[in-house]
Amino acid sequence: MLLKLTVLSVSVLFNCYVSLAADPDPVQDLCIHSTELASGLQCKNSSDVSVEDFVYSGIAHPGEFSKETGLSAISVNVNIFPGLNTLGMSFVRADFDIDGINVPHFHPRATEIAFVLEGRVYSGFVDTENRIFAKVIEKGEVMVFPKGLVHFQMNVGDKPATILGSFNSQNPGLIRLPTAIFGSGIEEKLLKKAFGLSGKEISKLRNRLTPHEKS
Repeated sequence: MLLKLTVLSVSVLFNCYVSLAADPDPVQDLCIHSTELASGLQCKNSSDVSVEDFVYSGIAHPGEFSKETGLSAISVNVNIFPGLNTLGMSFVRADFDIDGINVPHFHPRATEIAFVLEGRVYSGFVDTENRIFAKVIEKGEVMVFPKGLVHFQMNVGDKPATILGSFNSQNPGLIRLPTAIFGSGIEEKLLKKAFGLSGKEISKLRNRLTPHEKS
């Protein structure tokens, strides 16, 4: 009986550990991501760190809008803002043209919280029971998207909209469903059966969604 209780306790503790796991806690005050790749260093020498390592001004204005979706998204991650390294967080600025959309997507490694800076945005997510939680959120409102769940946004106002999003991981990951499904090389026969589409329709989607190398 004692052995069974011990195994059960270890199992419970293990499951709790897994469910609470996230980016590891830092073991030092700061670790500015070094750009000196040849040196093999992960952190910039502390004597070379300055306040400028903790300030980023690259999201003061919208980026370039996608012609297909009317979305401009600027990610603020450790690759462009080295001060985030080991801090377990990242950020994004998303601007929507009128009728612009952020296609259904998910972040496999992070929960996201989105703040509407300007505009009116139809926003929501779908859980694992296929329930949808969606509504129009407006300037000053916040919505959270649980880790790993599919979510989306669409500008439903009569002027451009802006959302600021924060993630509890320095590398949240991003999987856009249209591109993942039709732009990844999944067998056509499977896609036909899954979506009831013709070969011609699938080819059209693939041509539009498959990433093309720039010459």
